[in-house]
Amino acid sequence: MTDPAGSPEPTTPLPPPVHGMYGQPPYVAGPATPPTERPRRGAFAATVVAASLLVGGGAGVGGAALWTATHDDPSSSASTARTTTPVVDQGDNAPAQGSVEAVAAAVLPSVVKIDVSGSQGAGSGSGIILSADGQILTNNHVVELAGNGGSIRVSFDDGSHADAKVLGTDPLTDTAVIQAEGVSGLTPATIGKSSNLDVGQEVVAIGSPFGLESTVTSGIVSALNRPVNVGSDSQGNSTTYPAIQTDAAINPGNSGGPLVDMSGAVVGINSSIRTASDSTTGESGSIGLGFSIPIDEVMPIVDQMINGETPTHARIGIGVGALSGSNQSLIDGAQVSQVNDGSPAQKAGIQVGDVITKVDDTLITGPDSLVATVRSYRPGDKVEITWSRDGQTETATVTLASDATTG
Repeated sequence: MTDPAGSPEPTTPLPPPVHGMYGQPPYVAGPATPPTERPRRGAFAATVVAASLLVGGGAGVGGAALWTATHDDPSSSASTARTTTPVVDQGDNAPAQGSVEAVAAAVLPSVVKIDVSGSQGAGSGSGIILSADGQILTNNHVVELAGNGGSIRVSFDDGSHADAKVLGTDPLTDTAVIQAEGVSGLTPATIGKSSNLDVGQEVVAIGSPFGLESTVTSGIVSALNRPVNVGSDSQGNSTTYPAIQTDAAINPGNSGGPLVDMSGAVVGINSSIRTASDSTTGESGSIGLGFSIPIDEVMPIVDQMINGETPTHARIGIGVGALSGSNQSLIDGAQVSQVNDGSPAQKAGIQVGDVITKVDDTLITGPDSLVATVRSYRPGDKVEITWSRDGQTETATVTLASDATTG
């Protein structure tokens, strides 16, 4: 089957999203987590009051007798056992520039919690404020629960709330933009460049894991351009992207929140995790392998959604699969199973059975790798494709087509 986006579909797609979370391992979209029931404040207050009354009664009657019995005699063991632990006022110094504390202080006002409900259930995720009047970037799988007739409610860092509506969604990149209604004066996030990231660089993740808003975790960039496939839609279109891998703790509910560098610039959208599932609770958590969508790859699509346009994606016009036959042991790459008429691939001379091994300088290790790499470009970009046929290497420069057109 040919991916309409012009990139190969995964050979073993994961199950479709359920309640805002994509399937089971290997990749779980960290996303929408069922809202937890808040403690009943009335019951808690009653408990505190009851405890206070009990302590107060003891101090008024028995407490006075106890104090007399133990303090009339200065030499009593109870008296000599009492000590005063010194308390040091360590001060509350301003955070050092470039520290996690400084990053959190700068970015938290630009991160929101998103609660979604619809006919298929309810859940929560996170979002990144893009504009002072309430445009917010998040994951498609966070807001898709709202569907037709559902509701979206946004909670801001200062404790205020607003209803929101969807401006646009793009399942292929798992992104969405929503509009918070009736708000102004918000703090937009600083959008950075994910292409500046290096492996080993420190990063910070902010969001609402398990519904716990304004949660900050930190770690490093573990890998770059990691092909991550989190599922396919009913038409066989895969949600695959060249992810930023990080060991910063990312859990269900973090989805849609920002991954930022130590300058506080957003470099990725936290979206999925590699997880070891908990068979007893059905809930999965972080094992130190989180994945973020590089911000560079999606900002053109975000602009299209904000402008009311249908998002477009680059394509080369082929269908591919895993290597077969002698290719399995001789070479790494993605094997061509179909070439569309009039496509860039056909014009370049690519044929069924060829094995694509490289796009520009990026080595292709399999179908997902090719999907993720092609998706990192835009329609109209020129790329050099390298492929193998009968042991011979061939190359051609092609202009990527758009999935808004046929071929």
